[in-house]
Amino acid sequence: MGLFDSLKRGLERSREAINEIFYFGGDVDESFWEDLEDTLVMGDMGADIAMDVTDDLRDLAARKNLTSARQLRDALADRLEETFTTPEVDPFTTTPSVVLFVGINGAGKTTTVGKIASAAAKSGIKTVIGSADTFRAAAIEQLDVWGQRAGVPVVKRERGSDPASVCYDVLDVAEREGSQLVLIDTAGRLHTSAELMRELAKVVNVTRKRAAKCAGGPMPVYVVLVIDAATGQNGLSQALEFNESLGVDGIVMTKLDGTAKGGIAMAVASKLKLPILRIGVGEQVEDLQPFDAHAFCRALVGAE
Repeated sequence: MGLFDSLKRGLERSREAINEIFYFGGDVDESFWEDLEDTLVMGDMGADIAMDVTDDLRDLAARKNLTSARQLRDALADRLEETFTTPEVDPFTTTPSVVLFVGINGAGKTTTVGKIASAAAKSGIKTVIGSADTFRAAAIEQLDVWGQRAGVPVVKRERGSDPASVCYDVLDVAEREGSQLVLIDTAGRLHTSAELMRELAKVVNVTRKRAAKCAGGPMPVYVVLVIDAATGQNGLSQALEFNESLGVDGIVMTKLDGTAKGGIAMAVASKLKLPILRIGVGEQVEDLQPFDAHAFCRALVGAE
């Protein structure tokens, strides 16, 4: 199954709602615009984006004399695509780089680290994993399994250790082994807890300081937020808080497998002007794909 087909499957809920507006090819009247705006809001895009998109399509329809709903489907996909920010660099393929994965518990950080490590190793990028979620024994064990499958070393300490010390250790290993890509899993943090966010900021700062002193030259450090797409608008709240506390460089959106509405991707991209680096459309390693805004928006609205 190709990426576009996977996206169509994962965005089925949102597309079905949009299809109810476009499928019958009705007239573009006031009722159509009200239904479109409501549908976009209910698709987790948020009121601001929904109103902006609807207003822009109104103007387009007036300028080009578009009177049929079907004529506006492609235009909607094009307008939604404008929401997204193109990444200046892909930290998973442009090396050397150090990537810290942050997010709340259950977002899919550990699995994401494992999948990216597997893909990087397969493409010939020398990779090392740091298991800095020292509060969950299951996370450490899970990364061990991913590391063994991919042939990638996993640097860890005993449960309860200082997470910042793991970050320091993994950079020592990367420096010694000549690793090009360092992937660090961090403990889940509630974005509403100022104390926990301060602890995570310490981990980020320690990592940056150590990475700046690598013998082969400073390694750039990126903070990547992992968001479960099924959390809807709560995902936007998470992104705002993590970005304010840590300075997020990019987003990985997981679990777009049919349970999510999809609009949260646009809400986060629009509000924070952050690139979505990867999108998860299934359980397999290959289901974590580089984000393609064009394909995403066409799958969302049912355009080809």
